[in-house]
Amino acid sequence: MAIVVNLDVMLAKRKMSSGELAARVGITQANLSILKTGKAKAVRFSTLESICEALQCQPGDILEFRKE
Repeated sequence: MAIVVNLDVMLAKRKMSSGELAARVGITQANLSILKTGKAKAVRFSTLESICEALQCQPGDILEFRKE
């Protein structure tokens, strides 16, 4: 996959657990795990916005394009 999800990096930088982020964003830990592992087929902008707000970051801090 050419889109890499760097949620683990941002969680570590913010010293926040996956469970805490899921609670703040209002999604299940299972759905957050799917997103973190890059298995998600799509992400709602509202979810991305909530994640960025909770982690105080930009979408580019979480999502990265890598040419294969």
